[in-house]
Amino acid sequence: MLGQIKEKISYLALLETVDSGKPKDEAVADMDDVAACFEFYAGLAEALDGKQHAPISLPMEEFKTYVLKEPIGVVGLITPWNYPLLMATWKVAPALAAGCTAVLKPSELASLTCLELGAICEEVGLPSGVLNIITGLGPDAGAPIASHPHVDKIAFTGSTATGKTIMTAAAQMVKPVSLELGGKSPLVIFDDVADIDKAVEWAMFGCFFNSGQVCSATSRLLLHEKIAERFLDRLVEWAKNIKISDPLEEGCRLGSVISKGQYEKIKKFISTARSEGATILHGGDRPKHLGKGFFIEPTIITDVSTSMQIWREEVFGPVICVKVFKTESEAVELANDTHYGLAGGVISDDLERCERIAKVIHSGIVWINCSQPTLVQAPWGGNKRSGFGRELGEWGLENYLSVKQVTRYCKDELYGWYQRPSKL
Repeated sequence: MLGQIKEKISYLALLETVDSGKPKDEAVADMDDVAACFEFYAGLAEALDGKQHAPISLPMEEFKTYVLKEPIGVVGLITPWNYPLLMATWKVAPALAAGCTAVLKPSELASLTCLELGAICEEVGLPSGVLNIITGLGPDAGAPIASHPHVDKIAFTGSTATGKTIMTAAAQMVKPVSLELGGKSPLVIFDDVADIDKAVEWAMFGCFFNSGQVCSATSRLLLHEKIAERFLDRLVEWAKNIKISDPLEEGCRLGSVISKGQYEKIKKFISTARSEGATILHGGDRPKHLGKGFFIEPTIITDVSTSMQIWREEVFGPVICVKVFKTESEAVELANDTHYGLAGGVISDDLERCERIAKVIHSGIVWINCSQPTLVQAPWGGNKRSGFGRELGEWGLENYLSVKQVTRYCKDELYGWYQRPSKL
């Protein structure tokens, strides 16, 4: 399978761009990550047999215990539209590596590359029924998977609201779930940064990549008061320099958002922020050179209070809101002022400070002096309303394995708890 995916990277990237509106360069990077993910889990699958019968050290001699790791069974995989094939691969690759069979339900807004994955599976001879791909709307296709008695586990990536619905359905049969849900992640930038432009670029990458349609987007930018004005001036200059265009154009760095519905939702967030008293420092509208399509300028919003919708709710678009802080403790308080807990970041030339901040940010992922690097070897997942469970790395494989204890009594004599009956 890995060979076919590598051979088709350009074609898969083109399909992804046409289907989702993301820049072609981003789609190519996604397909490279898809190939890397399958390669990584192929290696873990080969190593799994060697980890079976792992002995457990016991403080007694009469028993010997070992552990078996078995496929959890039939898994339902429900995936989003922002990274259609990559998010599917994060689930499909470890599920197959664990020995599970899977039912994949991609988003109805972007299913083409997942269907192409099905064709690749047929080409390489994956047995019929091991990976099943069902398209359709959530209520018609996703909900029956979550509630089906023969589906043993659900893995879902998407909105917090839908995650709650899936949990409710799975709970009726005490079915395990892993959920990667929404986010409203902070990026804290201190006044000791020597290279402002380096920090500005990471702030942009953290919220404008993939048109901001990223669950872990660092969309709450927290700036130390000593650098806030200078930082924002540079941020606006950099934002003006982003190439917004047809995503198939060379050098495009901001494509369209996924749909009219998402476009209108983002525009409503921006208008609500303005009506609540925030300042639209830059962007907020359709780019003047693009008369059609669901394009939104990279948007920077200041004068934000913690009670505003734009501070509290996930936009899922190229919109960043800004607050200024004075002290480290205030920055931490603002960073943790959210129901979500997927990711967070800190930028400072003081690495001891960075480590302190990393320990106290309430999230499953923390980035130091960067934002958004996603590594197949490292765990991915959140806390609070961002869900639970971890994908990627060895933790992603564990998602689809059931652990069985096997214990053997080793003595020849009776255990001796009960008295032996007398012989007649």
